[in-house]
Amino acid sequence: MLDPSIDSLMNKLDSKYTLVSVAAKRAREMQIKQDQQIVKPKSHKFVGKALEEIEAGMLKFEKVEDN
Repeated sequence: MLDPSIDSLMNKLDSKYTLVSVAAKRAREMQIKQDQQIVKPKSHKFVGKALEEIEAGMLKFEKVEDN
């Protein structure tokens, strides 16, 4: 079972696409900079750590409208 759950993550973001995009971008950033924000993460993988950061409200995203 995924922890944090998809239901709790969907309360933080507006769509599954946004969730995947934000988590993937943050995971890549963590790999390069080695700067996780969670002190004791449950996951040992970067994507899992990124999802934990989203669940904790540590990541913010801004929707950019393309005109």
